Amino acid sequence: MVYAELKKLKSGTDIRGVAIESNLPVNLTDESVSVICKAFIKWLAVKYGKTKFKIAVGHDSRISAPRIENAVKNAVTESGSDAVLTGLSSTPSMFILLKQSDFGCDASIMLTASHMPYDKNGLKFFTQEGGLESREIDEILLLAEKGDFLCGKGNCETKSFMDEYSRILVNSIEKECGKFPLKNKKIIVDAGNGAGGFFAEKVLKPLGANTDGSQFLEPDGNFPNHIPNPEDRTAIKSLCSAVAKNNADLGIIFDTDVDRAACVDENGEELNRNSLIALVSAILLKEKAGVIVTDSVTSDGLTEFIEGLGGKHLRFRRGYRNVIDKCRELNEAGIYSPLAIETSGHAAFKENYYLDDGAYLITKILICLAKQAKKGETLSSLISSLKRPAEADEIRLGFSEKSLDFKAEGARLIEDLKKISEGRNDIILASENFEGARMSFKKEDGGGWILVRMSVHDPVVPINIESDEKDGNIKKAEKLLKILENYEFLDLQNLRKYINQQGDI
Repeated sequence: MVYAELKKLKSGTDIRGVAIESNLPVNLTDESVSVICKAFIKWLAVKYGKTKFKIAVGHDSRISAPRIENAVKNAVTESGSDAVLTGLSSTPSMFILLKQSDFGCDASIMLTASHMPYDKNGLKFFTQEGGLESREIDEILLLAEKGDFLCGKGNCETKSFMDEYSRILVNSIEKECGKFPLKNKKIIVDAGNGAGGFFAEKVLKPLGANTDGSQFLEPDGNFPNHIPNPEDRTAIKSLCSAVAKNNADLGIIFDTDVDRAACVDENGEELNRNSLIALVSAILLKEKAGVIVTDSVTSDGLTEFIEGLGGKHLRFRRGYRNVIDKCRELNEAGIYSPLAIETSGHAAFKENYYLDDGAYLITKILICLAKQAKKGETLSSLISSLKRPAEADEIRLGFSEKSLDFKAEGARLIEDLKKISEGRNDIILASENFEGARMSFKKEDGGGWILVRMSVHDPVVPINIESDEKDGNIKKAEKLLKILENYEFLDLQNLRKYINQQGDI
């Protein structure tokens, strides 16, 4: 296949494309899946100096999974390697399988497109070292274009890992809290019809929890109830309602492949984004002071909260691999960093192979819940001192028809904003910043900040705004608009709509 066509399927460190005929043509075809997987086997051969491997293949609940699983299986066995089909799986389990099972697998391939719509699917690759880097995906795509693959006749078997994976999670909680630590606790799970339904039956119930009222646990790749995404407003509201209706102690929501999660506390309030990061930071920093690495859009209140616990908050670039790599880099340099976490719900712990695992994130919270209950306290009491912004919004700007090179134009915009900020008295440029232009504002503009950055992959300029006072976001947005009106390559309609409060942005 032509490299340019294969390159279109690359999404960061994954392969993603259209797998079901919809308003877009299918580009994640059997052929593209086959050549990419055969190239992965060839890449493994070059990396490890052998020609036969045992590859685990799992999938989430997407309706295209059977077709793509068959294409992957054939690619593996036609390359002379053996395939182990693990069926419905979570993405993190496909890595833990390589580290903590007797499957004897050298690598794994997970079929998922995370929270994307039903018509999408993709491939995620793991070796014993972890998930692949962006440059390694490029190497595989170049091998796929060459078409110089291994040949042979491998075997195939079917063997699920999810029961064993669930026991690993249960054991980790019982080790800290004893048997049935969640007895008399009602905990609601919302799996969004993704792969996370196992958590209610195979993790919570063995720990003694009452899971009555849990919803959308059955796998259904049409996602008929809501998008399985912890950041989706409809999804979170649905869980909040379920927690309130059932008078639950905790609500848990996963994304489709369970590498992300969020919670709702006993009051029906979200434990998401800054509050989720604060909660996990409180758990970890009580054990040992260290650096919490987050993405760039976290609040000033979170920084103050982390520092109040004796920790340090390092805002890094958006993209879960970016924060994970930074956390790993710090630890390798001898600077203790227990956690890399994005506001999206991707959370990777040093103690768990730097793996972004939504189920492991929840196990840490459940351990805390059980310990707090013994003291007659709640989860939410741990973050009662967290200062929350009065307003928090995101506006996404596109590029106009006058744009010629959005990447170069976006980079110039960011640098210009930094220079403009340095020359003004009403805007303070952040002293430590790894992404975009982060600008703090004074009390007369509502306090808070604006972060203008470029999207990781798309021709989009996201603008995050937080204020300490009501109506402060509009004041700051108006100032920003006056600056951005000088850039003809930007489409400013969403910013103007926001200022005029004219609906979705």
